[in-house]
Amino acid sequence: MERYKVIKEVGDGTFGSVWRAINKQTCEVVAIKKMKRKYYSWEECMNLREVKSLRRMNHPNIVKLKEVIRENDMLYFVFEYMECNLYQLMKDRGKSFSEAEVRNWCFQIFRALAYMHHRGYFHRDLKPENLLVTKDTIKIADFGLAREVSSDPPYTEYVSTRWYRAPEVLLQSSVYGSAVDMWAMGAIMAELFTLRPLFPGSSEADEIYKICSIIGTPNHGTWAEGLQLADAIKFQFPQFASVHLSLLVPSASKDAINLISLLCSWDPSKRPTAAEALQHSFFQPCFYIPPSVCLRPAGMPATPPSVGMKGAFEQKNARRYSMGALSGTKPATNLSSANGDASMRTGVQRKLAMENHQESENEKSTKIGLKQSRYRPPARNNPAGYLGRDSRSVSDVTDKLAHLKVSSNKVSDASQKLAHLKAGPQPLRQPPRMKAGGWHSLTDFLANPDEAPAPRSYYPRKVAG
Repeated sequence: MERYKVIKEVGDGTFGSVWRAINKQTCEVVAIKKMKRKYYSWEECMNLREVKSLRRMNHPNIVKLKEVIRENDMLYFVFEYMECNLYQLMKDRGKSFSEAEVRNWCFQIFRALAYMHHRGYFHRDLKPENLLVTKDTIKIADFGLAREVSSDPPYTEYVSTRWYRAPEVLLQSSVYGSAVDMWAMGAIMAELFTLRPLFPGSSEADEIYKICSIIGTPNHGTWAEGLQLADAIKFQFPQFASVHLSLLVPSASKDAINLISLLCSWDPSKRPTAAEALQHSFFQPCFYIPPSVCLRPAGMPATPPSVGMKGAFEQKNARRYSMGALSGTKPATNLSSANGDASMRTGVQRKLAMENHQESENEKSTKIGLKQSRYRPPARNNPAGYLGRDSRSVSDVTDKLAHLKVSSNKVSDASQKLAHLKAGPQPLRQPPRMKAGGWHSLTDFLANPDEAPAPRSYYPRKVAG
């Protein structure tokens, strides 16, 4: 710890306190978490869930564990430093977040959860205090209660702050999974819109009462297993009809309300996974789709005109290479024959005639493709007379060959001249690709003044046992 200079304490929790510090060697600002209990062996430190889980995960939206230090039986975790947590950001805010901001936060969190669940862990303690923010970046922190999906039950009953605790945990289920993180995200997402907790229960029973008063009482159709859990602990659900969330979260769009409703489902199996939540229409602005893909006019070829022209030129040059090789081949014998020379000249003229015909067809198809797509390549890539000059050069060679004397040497000379045409026109450059732009949302807080939550009227967090 001599390498770090402690500045001030920034947080205090059940298992440890967090300090802001500076690395004396690199001048990097870090966050040091000092554990309150003592650890008498290094193996005991390495077996901690927080250490085991963070050592296996590396994601831009999961806080990075830089170092683990044990001195005098005291354990220190050195993390990357983040400016504040999401609860502090909401508490000090006068008005609610825009939907674009909520979408940005939630999109990053769901990405981290999808990665975490895929790696075999679920967090079990998601709440605004454990979501750290620096500018527009948010990261999941505090993996002290993280658990492996493949670990054997029973699990502990108390796993998270009560306001974000899933119903199956409130009913003391010993078997649960990553769906508890999805329930917490539904409550957090609603809180981002209103700056008030969605289910602020003062006890486990009151928490269930708050949940029933909003999403309605469960039944055999919505959550049969929950009724069995309630019977096992002799608990009776209060009777309520569901309330549409748009009345409680008036500033949220229909897509946002739909996603919150899915996340806050009684039955864990009916909640979407983190990967499925990312595919919800609420996050569609986060995925950029090029206009050429989604708005392609009818009849437009899938291949850009520049690519088609390039293919035509390459095909033409390939024929020139093959023709030059054939015409440059020496005869098997040195004897000259008038009939042989005449047939060779006829063959060369026939190849040139076919070349001219094919070239004119390529020009027509190229012009038609350019006319349909209305694409105008830059002038430097298509100088004036580029195609016409090439056609005239081939035509001139054809006329010269027509007046040549019947001689194998002359035909060979003409073939050598044709070989010089191998350096054909360079293919046109394709236009540069469009860079994907960011998404923007113009959604504002649309609630009436009497519906807007009072600023800074926040519930005290100490009741969240």
